[in-house]
Amino acid sequence: MSAPEICFRLRSLYLIATLLLAGVASYTRLARSQTLPASLQSEFDTGVAAVEAGRLDDAEKAFQEVLFKGGKAAFVYNNLGIVYQMKGDQTAAIKQFREAIRLQPDYAAPRILLGASLLAVGKPEEAAVELERAVEMQPDELAARLQLARAYRRTGRYAEAVAQYQALHSLRPQDAELFFQWGRTYSEQAEWCFRQIRKIDSKSARLYEALGQNYRLQGHLDLAESAYRRAAAAAPKLPGIHLELARIYLEQGQAKQAQKEIDQELTIVPESIAAQELAKKAASEAAK
Repeated sequence: MSAPEICFRLRSLYLIATLLLAGVASYTRLARSQTLPASLQSEFDTGVAAVEAGRLDDAEKAFQEVLFKGGKAAFVYNNLGIVYQMKGDQTAAIKQFREAIRLQPDYAAPRILLGASLLAVGKPEEAAVELERAVEMQPDELAARLQLARAYRRTGRYAEAVAQYQALHSLRPQDAELFFQWGRTYSEQAEWCFRQIRKIDSKSARLYEALGQNYRLQGHLDLAESAYRRAAAAAPKLPGIHLELARIYLEQGQAKQAQKEIDQELTIVPESIAAQELAKKAASEAAK
């Protein structure tokens, strides 16, 4: 298994674990409010206690016993699915969550957890369907929107993923992790756009411009200059390229060279206020 695959598996397991830690207690409390015969309720409660104590084999046995004795309720299948999910058996978990949904279609918990398991086994399209329904049912449920955003990102539906992070931000405005994931989604969308440009025109000036921007952000001004030069050669009248070159030259203390690039920019965009302001700065630097 490659390093990226290992990292992806670890991230998936971490996110599922986070979801479970946030959700098991509330989902099992919901289960306790349901009706089971007294003998089965006791067995079920034993399973819940085992989950909360991390004794997953005991929990699995208890929930299976409840089902075997006739307690075939949606919340029982849901909790058995949670056990399998925590044990890393996503296939078994998926089967239990689907049965819970079949028995109780308006039960949001198994849809959220099913979505997480489907993502873990590489089925983001199917996950999105379940998670969309869960969000419709519980629009303020953080776990549902978080998993749905992940499903959208995995299927290249970046604008829809951004919409989920916007909704999550309104629910958790002080959550720094949400800002990180939101920003990363924009970055992924930008990368996708540049891949499409490369497919259309592998020598596009915009590709060189983007490369120049990346190099400049990394502090590699010489590489950035080279990339912008290639952009200017590919599209001599493209606005902004000479302006970026001028900024690079000013950072390098080459005011006269910067002025030449500003003059080039002003022949392309005579009304450019940015170029006019930079010209003043270049003149001031050259006078020192």
